[in-house]
Amino acid sequence: MSDTRQTALLTLHNELQAKMISFAGYLMPLHYPAGIIKEHQHTRTKAGLFDISHMGQIHLMGDHCAAALEKLVPSDIQALKPGAQRYTVLSNESGGIIDDLIIANLGTHYCLIVNAARKHADLQHLQQHLSSQCQISLQTEQALLALQGPLAVDIVKYYAPELESMPYMSIRQTQINHISCTVSRSGYTGEDGFEISVANADAIKLAQTFLSHPEVLPVGLGARDSLRLEAGLCLYGHELTATITAVEANLSWLIAKDRSNYLGAASIQEQIQQGAEKYRVGILADHKGILRQGTELYDKNGNKVGTISSGSFGASLLKPVAMAYVKAQHTATGTQLFARQRNKEIAVSICPLPFVKHRYFR
Repeated sequence: MSDTRQTALLTLHNELQAKMISFAGYLMPLHYPAGIIKEHQHTRTKAGLFDISHMGQIHLMGDHCAAALEKLVPSDIQALKPGAQRYTVLSNESGGIIDDLIIANLGTHYCLIVNAARKHADLQHLQQHLSSQCQISLQTEQALLALQGPLAVDIVKYYAPELESMPYMSIRQTQINHISCTVSRSGYTGEDGFEISVANADAIKLAQTFLSHPEVLPVGLGARDSLRLEAGLCLYGHELTATITAVEANLSWLIAKDRSNYLGAASIQEQIQQGAEKYRVGILADHKGILRQGTELYDKNGNKVGTISSGSFGASLLKPVAMAYVKAQHTATGTQLFARQRNKEIAVSICPLPFVKHRYFR
């Protein structure tokens, strides 16, 4: 792991006896002594604290950044008001997804939160297309924490009462326990919560502030993955790739209806009008085993009709859950299919997403 990077919270993870793994080039906590299932359930019922500092924070400055960004994403960015943010994707020339990301308007600049494994590719893509219109900088001195769960708001309002009334997907700069932060009401668990950008030098102090509350448990990547899967949220490299479009991923809601001047627009509009060959769906199995990425799905006649993109144990439902890409004619809720895994045929059915209802603050 000599080439593996560390986040500003590594010392704290070690103190908390985290099981550390290499992920996206970083040494990250997979879980703590409580274990993945307990961390998952605690986040659903109370509050979990996640280190997501491996993700990229990219700042764009310039008078025409919003218009320039709109050439790279299918969403409406110019209408994004200061203090608001939007989930979207960077599309390539064929409509495939380079990365999914959050774009926030902070008034003086735009902040992009991108995936850890994609941040350098994203940065290169942005520099290639936007360097003549925007100043682009990767924020290497900033950590990123996520406080997620129904009690997250009770924790943050103790230090910053103004955060209690923040709308979902809003963002603001403030102080928490006298620490300067940029706080957004967002997250990737399906629960209410906050993502907080903080200087590396203050990251451990802020994390300890949250962990001093008995309602807060440190949570690792294992539960973060099972939480996002239950919430029906995509993971790059699984549900999203350079050959999958936003339409196929069932993310058509992020595509602006009146825009056609972005990379891949022709392919995306054609799929909107004529339909795609495959779509992302939820999968339930009457089986205790987890359906792993790459597991093939077949119809009753033995024809291959899809492939599992993600699978995990749904600790809120106490049964395995999965997402898959399935041919369009087989995506109706209740459709019966078979998964072939380890020389076994497992009966599965198409189900609506998300598996667990979102509880974002509206």
